[in-house]
Amino acid sequence: MSNFKNVSVKKEANIYHDGKVTSRTVEFEDGSVKSLGIMLPGEYTFGTDEAEIMEMISGELEIKLPNEDWKTLNTPETFEVGANSSFDLKIKTVTDYCCSYIKS
Repeated sequence: MSNFKNVSVKKEANIYHDGKVTSRTVEFEDGSVKSLGIMLPGEYTFGTDEAEIMEMISGELEIKLPNEDWKTLNTPETFEVGANSSFDLKIKTVTDYCCSYIKS
């Protein structure tokens, strides 16, 4: 899905890692939430409260999920991360992403 309809977007940005990762929160009529963002080159660790589906739309990057080895992603590509865990990213080029939060 490349377009979202009937959504609410929070104006305030989510800013992480000294401004090298930013996103905007998108809320849907059914209560589901996604964030749309950009990551600049660098190495980052992210923690999760809820399970997430990460859609890497464009960019060159590597990922290390819990209990796995580093893996190169060929965008566009999607991966899931469990609740209450963390994952590492090595961003090689500006990377565009969409994160969907999965309520338990």
